[in-house]
Amino acid sequence: MNLDKMLKTLFGFLLRTVLLLMGLVFLLSLLAAALLLLVWWGVRALWAKLTGRPVQPLVFTILQRSRWQRFYPGGAGTRPTPADDVIDVESRQVDAGPNDRLGR
Repeated sequence: MNLDKMLKTLFGFLLRTVLLLMGLVFLLSLLAAALLLLVWWGVRALWAKLTGRPVQPLVFTILQRSRWQRFYPGGAGTRPTPADDVIDVESRQVDAGPNDRLGR
């Protein structure tokens, strides 16, 4: 019984240690990404100052419309049809045969 309790304690400690290390790696990767983003913006701001342009803020835009356009491309009324695509057609009446499939 004493060996069973010792193994449970040891594996519990190892599990906590592994989870703590995984959390630290995740936190450090987030901090590294934030630091790279800050350095990139700093380089952009420095370049803007050196060239005499105003420093632009770092903006991420999310266009809701672009998500839907991927699945539902524009319909017939959304874009104009060029004159080259128009075809002249002479229409004529097409009569059904004496009996259609429903026997009418």
